[in-house]
Amino acid sequence: MNNKQIITLIVVAIAAMAVGYFIGTGTSSVKSESQITMKNQDDSLNYFLGLNWGYSVGTAPWKVDGDLIASGLLQVLNDSSAFDPMSAQAVFRDLSMALSEVEAQQTQQAALKNLEDGIAFLEENGTRDGVITTESGLQYEVVTEGDGPKPSETSTVSVFYEGSLIDGTVFDSNFETGDTVTLALNAFIPGWTEGLQLMPVGSTYKFYIPSNLAYGERDNGPIPGNSTLIFKVELLGFE
Repeated sequence: MNNKQIITLIVVAIAAMAVGYFIGTGTSSVKSESQITMKNQDDSLNYFLGLNWGYSVGTAPWKVDGDLIASGLLQVLNDSSAFDPMSAQAVFRDLSMALSEVEAQQTQQAALKNLEDGIAFLEENGTRDGVITTESGLQYEVVTEGDGPKPSETSTVSVFYEGSLIDGTVFDSNFETGDTVTLALNAFIPGWTEGLQLMPVGSTYKFYIPSNLAYGERDNGPIPGNSTLIFKVELLGFE
């Protein structure tokens, strides 16, 4: 990759956040849709690349200066930039690091709030009739009590389940599909490993699992960091 290509990639990546600026400013170089005529594939690629950038502008976490970005972009495309590739890369690297720090701080703040909300939820939930709190902090209540045997930590269990956050958001469920899930009990989150050993086959329990017995402080797909989780589980059998 030559120097011009390197700078172009850097400027284009930043420009992706700024196209919306031009759309809203009425800059004379911007044509309306009625003024645009696409005569060939290159025209189409250029126009729809611009549209794609425009859809991305809402994610810009800094104040966008459209004039400066346009100047940088045109200088690169016209091969008139006075900045060497290393300088451009350094600016982009510093920007990326700064954004990463902001994102990390936001993630930590969100995780801390999730932890506080979860503690408050469990404190109140533990006072309800029928909710039992174990020594580890796991809470459960019996929906229906079966009369079969109980699995051990090394068992492989078959279950129906529904997982949700404390705000009611369901992140996973197989009750509606009817597809059973089979899993090794000691390979799942600690709250499940402990909780399902309390269940006779044929039972349905609800588990209220604090974050330290679930996925901890890190995000896990649709589950934010430090989330307290609620699982409704029906134990069908085990091996």
